[in-house]
Amino acid sequence: MTEPAEKTILPAADCTDMREVRAAIDSLDTLIVSLLAERMRYIEAAARIKPDRGAVRDEVRKAQVIAHAVKVADDRGFPPKLAYRLYDMLVEGSIAHELERFDELRQG
Repeated sequence: MTEPAEKTILPAADCTDMREVRAAIDSLDTLIVSLLAERMRYIEAAARIKPDRGAVRDEVRKAQVIAHAVKVADDRGFPPKLAYRLYDMLVEGSIAHELERFDELRQG
């Protein structure tokens, strides 16, 4: 079942009061968390596909993912240092979740 379409988000430059700013932030947070949930489905697919537990942690791939996020952040006007910290935490959390799913899928 699909979720209803989000309300149109007022551009930041057009906001004239905090109610508008907060409504836009809430709408964006809904979109961001929805995308993170979708991203997690791919982490779970990786747990299903990878042949052994040792393949879950891949430091080379982790560095690539973080570098990509930092580049995109810089290109889009988002603070790269903040993107680095967020993605380091996101990737570590994703690895932990993938390890849990990997173990769950192979029990029983």
